[in-house]
Amino acid sequence: MARLPRFVLPGYPQHVIQRGNNRQQILFEEEDYWFLWEKIGVAAEKFQCDIHAYVLMPNHFHLLLTPRLENSIGKLMQYVGRYYVQYFNSRYERTGTLWEGRYRATLLDPKTYLLPVCHYVEANPVRAGLVEQVSEYAWSSYGSNATGSEDPLITPHPEYERLGRSAKARQASYAQTAEFPLDDTLLKAIRDATNKAWLLGDHDFCQAVESLLNRRALPRPRGGDRRSAAYRRHAGME
Repeated sequence: MARLPRFVLPGYPQHVIQRGNNRQQILFEEEDYWFLWEKIGVAAEKFQCDIHAYVLMPNHFHLLLTPRLENSIGKLMQYVGRYYVQYFNSRYERTGTLWEGRYRATLLDPKTYLLPVCHYVEANPVRAGLVEQVSEYAWSSYGSNATGSEDPLITPHPEYERLGRSAKARQASYAQTAEFPLDDTLLKAIRDATNKAWLLGDHDFCQAVESLLNRRALPRPRGGDRRSAAYRRHAGME
């Protein structure tokens, strides 16, 4: 079955995940992390993407970024993937593929989901059991967003800027929210939208994107759902 084109709207953020093939480890030594981090930064500048959050995990990485052009994210991921595979295969004397396949991504409504997805991305090491606190993990954007640590990868999103009038106020508000884990419903929504390449937003947001791109933003309801009262009301059948 042909793969659907990705949802891309310049100016709207996307959550992107790239995993190692069969979830194999892609980062071993500190030098590996630095190389990947540097290539992401080069690609973001070269292909006009603003990165708001990221985490580099041993077997995958997450980016939350806003493309300024329609092909910005695709070119960034192609650039990073190609150069990192060349580096990795040379360093570890191997050949062949490194990545699981196409990166996964979801376009999201920034007003509702920008900050929760930032926290979702940065809390990955905690959920994976690598650290106990988000602040203990070195290879994420948490230091920049929560404490003001210098990180040239990060460009604050307007939704982040609304957290406070000063940098310290924004950082304090962000850090306070990050102390609380996301609830299971929100976690599931983020994971499902990203893994299945659907939109992450409410009904009005999805309808607006559908109108702009002239394609469905969410999967069709299953057969059983069509018999439910909620489905019939939504479809205008009652």
